[in-house]
Amino acid sequence: MAHLHCTVRPKNAALPKSTADVDCIGYILSLYTIMGAMATVRFMSDTIDSASDAEIVEKFLEASMVPDPVTAARYVSENLAITFTGGRRYSHPRETAAFNARRYKWVKKRMERTDVVPGVDETIVYNVGTLYGEWPDGTPFDGNRYVDRFVVRAGKIVQMDVWNDSAERLLVRNNIQA
Repeated sequence: MAHLHCTVRPKNAALPKSTADVDCIGYILSLYTIMGAMATVRFMSDTIDSASDAEIVEKFLEASMVPDPVTAARYVSENLAITFTGGRRYSHPRETAAFNARRYKWVKKRMERTDVVPGVDETIVYNVGTLYGEWPDGTPFDGNRYVDRFVVRAGKIVQMDVWNDSAERLLVRNNIQA
């Protein structure tokens, strides 16, 4: 069994140069108790560089929010599989940018946390936060929760799954009780 190393850092802090072996579960639970949701959890195994995989995801998301699908595409594999809200299927960042252009006048992510789960051949990366922006009619919104799940292999994103509260908010805006 490979050793699992944990490092935890506040969002936007530099990664440490080395990590000590710790009881990861207990350490993470105590950290979340102390620091709450503003922490980023990094797991590093001996087989993959999961910290780099988390950075790949964050750079992809930053480019996607410009939106700059050309730059975002640098971080994805040729066989990218994206499942967007509502089960919509895409294979390139330009398609999700086009969807967002129809759903929102503009939208940005407030990335609050990145959780990394390393594997032998892939890393699972979760990015959690809130969306803010404007609906097509110019009405502002904020605090729209999202969770994005990524699978990263060999330094490229191969899968992305997206969940957020936009549909719920649209129901409320249109006085629909569901």
